[in-house]
Amino acid sequence: MAELTCQFVRPDRSLFEGPVASLVLVTYAGELGVWPGHASEIVALGDGVVRITRRAEDGGGEYDVVVSGGYAEIDNDEVIILADHARRTDDIDPDKVRETRDEALEELDRIEEGNHRRAYFENKVRWCNLLLKQVSGSSTAGPR
Repeated sequence: MAELTCQFVRPDRSLFEGPVASLVLVTYAGELGVWPGHASEIVALGDGVVRITRRAEDGGGEYDVVVSGGYAEIDNDEVIILADHARRTDDIDPDKVRETRDEALEELDRIEEGNHRRAYFENKVRWCNLLLKQVSGSSTAGPR
């Protein structure tokens, strides 16, 4: 049976490397399904969930990775995903994410408008909200 070789990395480590049956990427233009033999393409990743389907001989099933930004290179039977932020949905600790978001919000309150440091904490809050949205399944994960 045909398969894809997938390499999924984020700046600090590799999340996955190996054969998969298919995957669905989240891009700025929408979702993009990738199966063996896909045409060569480079896409910008958006904010959402990449769904990876395991091969039947590996137990089948699907696992999800929350991503925010990055790129994916598709070349026939090979996919390389370089994500700015990525976390498997089964590796999200909602309490820790809420704590991190609250700390970022507190820091935002201490930084003046117009200070370039605000962008870092605004992005951190956005990332935390995206993670919480996936864990709770709701469309609102919290303030801001």
